[in-house]
Amino acid sequence: MSAQTTKHQAAFYTSLENTIDDLREAGLYKVERVLASRQGAEVVSEDGRHLINMCANNYLGLSGNESMVQASIKATEEFGYGLSSVRFICGTQTVHKQLEAALSKFLGTEDTILYAAAFDANGGVFEPLFDIEDAIISDSLNHASIIDGIRLCKAARYRYAHNDMADLEVQLKAAGAAGKRHKIIVTDGVFSMDGTIAQLDKICDLADRYDALVMIDECHASGFMGATGRGTHEHHHVMDRIDIITGTLGKALGGAMGGFVSARFEVVEMLRQKSRPYLFSNTLAPSIAGASLEVLKMLSTNTELRDRLHANTAHFRSEIEQLGFTIKPGTHPVVPVMLFEATVAQKFAARLYELGVLVSGFFFPVVPMGQARVRVQLSAAHTTEQINTVLAAFAQAGRELNIIK
Repeated sequence: MSAQTTKHQAAFYTSLENTIDDLREAGLYKVERVLASRQGAEVVSEDGRHLINMCANNYLGLSGNESMVQASIKATEEFGYGLSSVRFICGTQTVHKQLEAALSKFLGTEDTILYAAAFDANGGVFEPLFDIEDAIISDSLNHASIIDGIRLCKAARYRYAHNDMADLEVQLKAAGAAGKRHKIIVTDGVFSMDGTIAQLDKICDLADRYDALVMIDECHASGFMGATGRGTHEHHHVMDRIDIITGTLGKALGGAMGGFVSARFEVVEMLRQKSRPYLFSNTLAPSIAGASLEVLKMLSTNTELRDRLHANTAHFRSEIEQLGFTIKPGTHPVVPVMLFEATVAQKFAARLYELGVLVSGFFFPVVPMGQARVRVQLSAAHTTEQINTVLAAFAQAGRELNIIK
């Protein structure tokens, strides 16, 4: 430490160092992999090794797609590098309005508002719309951004057990008994750690019965869930029964960054007036908006990428179970391979890295204690040969670490 460091400062920094050391010793320290290539089914690590990438949210394989790169370059050439401002001052261009209109059409809503990130969308959606007279009923495993957004709002908070419709009904009754003015059920459309698909048909039925609104976070669904990739609401045939949709441009829809809220005109207009992350953040870069428009055009013409993704998912899920691994059941391209102990998940991910497969271990507090895992994420860009190579590496590492026989 510097000679100028005070005693109080020294105590603060020492406390941080000790906490970081504790994380390392407990096997909970997160290591960031550095890539020296575009995102894709295969990536190049900082040390020059070629790895099959099984941990990206690159569901449709568009993150490093050349057509996306060229659309981004074209938008940059036309609209510049950035806006240097928030939108209500001087920061809206035609490309942003076009993207909002395209997202609304794609999702089946009236209007859409763009944010710098999906975390900001969830962080900024509740406070302008609900207050102390209202109630928010949230799934217990909702994303951290939803949890933080709800904390910023003065509405009463009710939490129901994950994907448990009976408990959801209990919480709806409790909110009704408390005389709350407006009630809204909030759920991830797909839960990112488990790949669980929310029971939106049943949720909408309960919402109708108890006079509640419904909001879904579609970050792990937009672009590939449902018959034409519109999302979880299309998957469950409730496209006209969802009040608010939040989502991201940073996963299936191109893989860059940016988020959105899509809803009725009145909802979006209120967010434009009062949503703090929107009002006080620079406008999304025009390069991202232009490339995202290209993605939506592509997805509106055919379902080839979606179909390939689901075929890859079915193949991997079937084969990994036959090897003897425990996975969370489902049909989503998020495939949690359960290892239960944090240190085992870390060692397994490290061994796979040595074998040429990039995955990450997840453990507390990202997932519940004792539920550590590696989360495999399939992509439309993966070839059958690549998936089979990954399965062979899983088998080898699993036997070496006594996870499977």
